Amino acid sequence: VQLVESGGGLVQAGGSLRLSCAASGSIFSINVMNWYRQAPGKQRELVATITSGSTNYADSVKGRFTISRDNAKNAVYLQMNSLKSEDTAVYYCNVVAHETRYSDAFHYWGQGTQVTVSS
Repeated sequence: VQLVESGGGLVQAGGSLRLSCAASGSIFSINVMNWYRQAPGKQRELVATITSGSTNYADSVKGRFTISRDNAKNAVYLQMNSLKSEDTAVYYCNVVAHETRYSDAFHYWGQGTQVTVSS
């Protein structure tokens, strides 16, 4: 399974960005799709999660970020509004997927996309 992210960039505080992540390869099903981020000198943190029936967000992004998925495209998105300088980080797409009906579920990671918010 390969994940390709896009949509990062430089934006002013208060602005918006939309991240996209598309999964390809041998995919039977995707259980959970996540967005993580890692700022310089900090640990990677979970930003948002989406399953078939629910979403969850880190407290720091609630009300500003929205995660969504397109199952037909094996894609996940992160709409980021009202961006703050503290949102600056490399954002990573992560999925938990089965390659076949009979295989275990594994975590797969994208290469990361840089989001920089200028104040």
